[in-house]
Amino acid sequence: MLIGLLSDSHDNLPKIKRAVAVINDLNVEMILHAGDYCAPFAAGAYDQLKAHMIGVFGNNDAEHEIIKQKFAAIRHEIRGRFAEIKAGDAKIALTHGDDPELLASLTNSGSYRVIIHGHNHQAKISEHTDTLVVNPGEICGYLTGRYTFGILDTGKMSAKIVDFE
Repeated sequence: MLIGLLSDSHDNLPKIKRAVAVINDLNVEMILHAGDYCAPFAAGAYDQLKAHMIGVFGNNDAEHEIIKQKFAAIRHEIRGRFAEIKAGDAKIALTHGDDPELLASLTNSGSYRVIIHGHNHQAKISEHTDTLVVNPGEICGYLTGRYTFGILDTGKMSAKIVDFE
């Protein structure tokens, strides 16, 4: 199963729309977003996603209930500050990553095959024992100047970072 991994879009509507177009061309079956959409109006930029998106809140997200409603209206789901997802045989933890103690605990627990997080805007893939940890970087490009998202292949249990313009 191919899963698109997003994080830290921070209201950058043109880049969100571009990321959506690129992800749609990759025929992913699911999208996971690690938070920091920011304002509720940003939800509309995700309305063209072909795959279902599950997301969590980040530390910069305002108006949680309105954001949940806006995404639900376009068939997507925001769960809260944490989500546990089953994708094929993979048990995935999704969190924003702004709580370092929680992130370390998830990583070291051995309970998850994959952990997806964002927050620091640094695209990175690492392996800890049998846990794949992926930070897809930032859609917005505000801190690093890179516009990135990730792709997780649960069949191969591998991930890659995709740069887009």
